[in-house]
Amino acid sequence: MRLWPIGLVVLTLATARAETPGPVGQPIGPWREQIHWVPMQEEGGRTRLLYTRICRPPGDRPARVVLINHGKPNDADVGKVKPAACGNEAVQWFLARGYLVVAGVRRGYGETGGELAETSGSCSADALVHAAHEGARDVDALLRYATSLPYAQQDRVVVVGQSVGGWVTDGYNSVPHPHVAAMVSMAGGHGGHIHDIPNNNCRPDQLVIGAGILGRTATTPMLWIYTANDSYFGPGLAQRMYDAFTGSGGRAEFHPLPPFSNDGHTLFFGDGGSAIWGPLMEAYLARMAGR
Repeated sequence: MRLWPIGLVVLTLATARAETPGPVGQPIGPWREQIHWVPMQEEGGRTRLLYTRICRPPGDRPARVVLINHGKPNDADVGKVKPAACGNEAVQWFLARGYLVVAGVRRGYGETGGELAETSGSCSADALVHAAHEGARDVDALLRYATSLPYAQQDRVVVVGQSVGGWVTDGYNSVPHPHVAAMVSMAGGHGGHIHDIPNNNCRPDQLVIGAGILGRTATTPMLWIYTANDSYFGPGLAQRMYDAFTGSGGRAEFHPLPPFSNDGHTLFFGDGGSAIWGPLMEAYLARMAGR
């Protein structure tokens, strides 16, 4: 009898059941890793299934949920996006603290497929805000699904996003999110690396205006972390986004950090990154624990 590698079995099952909402196969490994297809409603009433990895901490008591929102690679690679692995350093940081980690692939990316909902279009402020709100719709679907699981707590959810995932997290903060206690933007923004050129943003002034628009209706105090050598959103642009966001009513702790590795944009998922952002995250979550 031919034996298939576990990873291939999981991938095959996931692909075979792409039209069926819910979990695929059985949990595997120490973190009970499992792929889920999470339903969300697109415009026109069509259901899109979001390819999602769930990693569970030890024990059987319902765990607090953290949603991790991925960024956006260059246009040629959007179909290659994968949800963060259970063994990734950032995921491990949350698992070690008892969180149930939910890493979903939003519309237009990776196995989820479909039309990219978060395109920056003309990079106008309105287009950038629209992208943030479209991504927020996916995040809300992931949250509703995750908190319905029997091994998940139903409130006090933490939402963390990196790069465009951070911008989407800003967008989710600007719409109703009653089950969320904390939101974190790691190197958040949109429109960076235009034409694959570092330190080349599509329309930075419009991104700043967009941050101000999102701040008007944001309700949860956030944690924003950037680095000095971020090639997507450098220190000056990060500061301007923060000033616009908080100047229009949003609330956030802003931490401009020293350079990290070859490009600080990789801090959140990068090797050794959690030693830098971890203490800031821990202190922030402790302060937000009562929400």
